[in-house]
Amino acid sequence: MAESPAFESPVVKRYKAATGALTLSDASAATKWLVRGPEAGAVADRLGASFGSSCAAEGGALVLGSRPGEWIVVGVPGAVAETVAGIDGPEQSDFVTALDWTHGRALFRVTGADAPRMLEKVCSLDWSDAMTPDGAVTSASVAKVTCDIARNDVDAKPSYLIFCDRSFGQYLFDALIDAGDEFGLSVAPADP
Repeated sequence: MAESPAFESPVVKRYKAATGALTLSDASAATKWLVRGPEAGAVADRLGASFGSSCAAEGGALVLGSRPGEWIVVGVPGAVAETVAGIDGPEQSDFVTALDWTHGRALFRVTGADAPRMLEKVCSLDWSDAMTPDGAVTSASVAKVTCDIARNDVDAKPSYLIFCDRSFGQYLFDALIDAGDEFGLSVAPADP
């Protein structure tokens, strides 16, 4: 895999950092790869997450089954590289593509007990535990932006990873701040 240029966040405004019960952070600097291949077979077995679910890979990357035959691998560079490496090896006869999405996609994390209520204001999905339990992955319009969303709880608190095209990053970040204002949302420092 080629070395990526220095990362610049799509969130260009600066916010007073605070921590509270409901937090929003910019995690866009995380390494993100899109993998496409057959729904079943060696690639699916290696990545482990089926459509609509997520799992942790051996190296620590998070694998999201975002669509049939499509996965998003996110995490620190070494863990993502380890997960993506070898999916198109000599034993693999299926056509597989792997694209570095790090610079092309924004990624935000919303964490806290009120996160489902906050998301209900900007997205028409049912965020109850029964419909979107920890590990669920879906796609939806969030504040009129097409997004991939994964529930990835932190310390037993509901937490959601929200991916969108980089060009919508600043708009979506501000829309999430507006939606969370009534719940005491605070902007956490950017994730490394």
